[in-house]
Amino acid sequence: MRSNPSDYEMLAPGNLIKVVSLLTKEPGVWLPIAGGTDVMVQYAAGRLPARKLVSIWNLPELRRIDVTESEISIGAGCTYTDLRKHEIVGREFPLLHSAARWTGGVANQNRGTIGGNIVNASPAADSLPALLAYDAELVLVSVRGERRVRYTGFHTGYKKTLLAIDELVQSVCLPRRFAGYFSHARKVGARNSQAISKVCIAALGRIANGVVENVHIALGSVTPVPLRMTRTEQTVRGRTIDADLLRSVRKAVFSEIQPIDDIRSTARYRVAVAGNLVADFLLRLNSEGAGIERVMNPILERWNRLSIGDAMQDILPCCGSRAWAQGMVARRPLADDAALLAASDEIWRSLAAADWMEAFNSHPRIGESRPSSAPAVSVEWSAQEQSKVEDADTRVKDALADANREYERRFNRIFIVCATGKSADEILKILQRRLTNDADTELHEAAEQQRQITQLRLKKWLQG
Repeated sequence: MRSNPSDYEMLAPGNLIKVVSLLTKEPGVWLPIAGGTDVMVQYAAGRLPARKLVSIWNLPELRRIDVTESEISIGAGCTYTDLRKHEIVGREFPLLHSAARWTGGVANQNRGTIGGNIVNASPAADSLPALLAYDAELVLVSVRGERRVRYTGFHTGYKKTLLAIDELVQSVCLPRRFAGYFSHARKVGARNSQAISKVCIAALGRIANGVVENVHIALGSVTPVPLRMTRTEQTVRGRTIDADLLRSVRKAVFSEIQPIDDIRSTARYRVAVAGNLVADFLLRLNSEGAGIERVMNPILERWNRLSIGDAMQDILPCCGSRAWAQGMVARRPLADDAALLAASDEIWRSLAAADWMEAFNSHPRIGESRPSSAPAVSVEWSAQEQSKVEDADTRVKDALADANREYERRFNRIFIVCATGKSADEILKILQRRLTNDADTELHEAAEQQRQITQLRLKKWLQG
């Protein structure tokens, strides 16, 4: 059945605020469209259910690629051509760079966007396993503000996600901590590009003295959602790559995936290929990954040799939670900066709420100096992080103080925000928005801010 253009309505509000306002005003009515590479296929086939479309193509808020010391933030409206041409993506995120080259032909790469690929939620999408392997996080935006979620777990079922009906994906954030990893990407299909994958893999690994220190493995087209192979990863870590491990890995892969028969391939074929792809990655990691040079930071090398008590005291100011510091010390020796930062994230997310609270309580209020009982280095870091607040006018400082008191009355703890680089006005707006959160949402948002603070402080700590 051919679609009739008169049956459809399209608006192009021109900025992000107007778009999310429209999504809130009429929830579920408007379908955001950027490059349109998937939407137009449905339209041409007469299978496009939405009749009202809102264009988010070329919105400046969605076309930015921002690089900081700790991460790269890729706007959801960035195209695959943008990714292919970006220096940092090509140098530090080769898995994503390869996926951008594989996604369709030049015309599709010029129009197709990373955000569209995520929201379309196809388990066969080329870029999604790369995002899983890189521990990506998504920034989602609505009239309620922004929230940041881990990409692992974002897809809840076939073509289903955690995206609320009035939200957009604003950006994709990738941590810059994989420089010492061996990268491996492979797509099995009729062709490397302009063809949908039968099975694809994106994997990272690090090996030393013949033992696998860490791996991240993600597959596409083997379950209803793009899959991070966490059980298979656990099978591999700490092991020597030999025939016994490869047999164990094939069994682990078989138990973790749920392939289907479809027009492109059979479930039996996908099981065999998935096992082969993971085994091939490990063999290449064993032969090529050991040659990747990693130089240990002298600060980290010294810390690895400290006594347990001294090591805890040395690293504790980076976070403020003793349980976190104990977990970090228990992970020693850590091979390099990337291993330190990855361990920090993993330990922080595993802690109980009481441990998070201990870290929160180690900070001063925004706009106030640190109590004298705090370590000197923590006082110095807090002052650096809040340096822009000091320059604010009295009106803004008073408003911050009032909002801080309201926050503490409501949530029974001080307000935590990663203040580095933020003005007092920016922090005030964030605080006012977060006052509208429920208790559980706010606890996790505060925890995410503390995670970011800890990452920045660890990098300062490594500089000595």
